[in-house]
Amino acid sequence: MSELTTPKLTYDSLCIHYPNEEVLYVLKIGIINLLPKFHGLAGKDLCKHLKQFHVVCSTMTLADVQEDHVYLKAFPYSLVGNAKDWMYYFALRSMMSWDDLKRFFLAKFFPASKTTTKRKEIFGIKQQFRESFYGYWKRFKNLCSNCLPPHHQISEHMLLQQ
Repeated sequence: MSELTTPKLTYDSLCIHYPNEEVLYVLKIGIINLLPKFHGLAGKDLCKHLKQFHVVCSTMTLADVQEDHVYLKAFPYSLVGNAKDWMYYFALRSMMSWDDLKRFFLAKFFPASKTTTKRKEIFGIKQQFRESFYGYWKRFKNLCSNCLPPHHQISEHMLLQQ
């Protein structure tokens, strides 16, 4: 009788669908330890996390495995705390590609409101009194790099006019 009332714990795989499940590959623990960690806390630099993630993953070259598939496999290891919890609430196999995963991730941790704020900051930047051009240019480049270029949707032509 107690067996019938005891819940069965079964663990399904994550929300990520790995396209080449027939190609078996394992990420080395050393590479996993090199991955940057994103906690999902407000004020943390999401763009820097993604750039660092790409740098580490670009060092992984596996035969017969596409780069995007390595990103899909490695990304959960770069999440900690709230960010990792976020990933567990998606439906099974709801993310079919690296582009899907990035889109969901950006929607959660870099929402449209933040993009709008960053766009306003970019368009409103001015060289401060007694600020060197180099200092201004550095501030401008940092501001632009803190908002993934395709995400802020400002053309290069418009950025050069600033």
